[in-house]
Amino acid sequence: MAPPVLPAVLRHHLAALRMLLVFTVVTGVAYPLLVTAIAQTGFSHEANGSPLATNGQVVASSLIGQNFTLPKKNPHDPNEVPRPDPAWFQPRPSVGGYDPTNSGASNLGPNSTKLIADIRARRAAVAAFDGVSPASVPADAVTASGSGLDPAISPAYAYEQIDRVAKARHLAPAQVRSVVTQHVQGRELGFLGQPRVNVVELNHALTRLGHPGALRAGR
Repeated sequence: MAPPVLPAVLRHHLAALRMLLVFTVVTGVAYPLLVTAIAQTGFSHEANGSPLATNGQVVASSLIGQNFTLPKKNPHDPNEVPRPDPAWFQPRPSVGGYDPTNSGASNLGPNSTKLIADIRARRAAVAAFDGVSPASVPADAVTASGSGLDPAISPAYAYEQIDRVAKARHLAPAQVRSVVTQHVQGRELGFLGQPRVNVVELNHALTRLGHPGALRAGR
């Protein structure tokens, strides 16, 4: 006796179901596991967010900028403006305060009176903080990045801060300059982008030179 022949519609649905199960296993299980295994084996640092650790504790990611400020005089005062810590290299401004959940820019154009006023105020503040002429303050010291999370600053801004950081740490400027030079990164592939210094990695390296307080998560 011949087996019963299933209706064409049912056969098509069963074939589709088998394909769904096969591709679910391949693309939903096997492929993610393979990619994860390759990433963890060959690129574990990058795959885990490029973390930076101090004494075995993750304190930052080299991919996300952060503020380096002094502790608040009154921790419970939400209106107190954080003050930059002179012992650390400072990042460029961030509209979102380097909050990784609040990425974005101000969207203010070059003709915005508010943006112009903010840049003038930042230039004066940076010049006074670093002890330099306002005319020598680099553009990235007074302008925020598009994401507000950029950890990079220009070599010019990093070198401008050397004397202030060295004085705050009681170190020779040449010693601090050497650390900065070691962290200058060139253009990608030799022609893409601009030379830069990852300020998070730079400050992390400074902890090896000694400081009253080590780099901590959420500074």
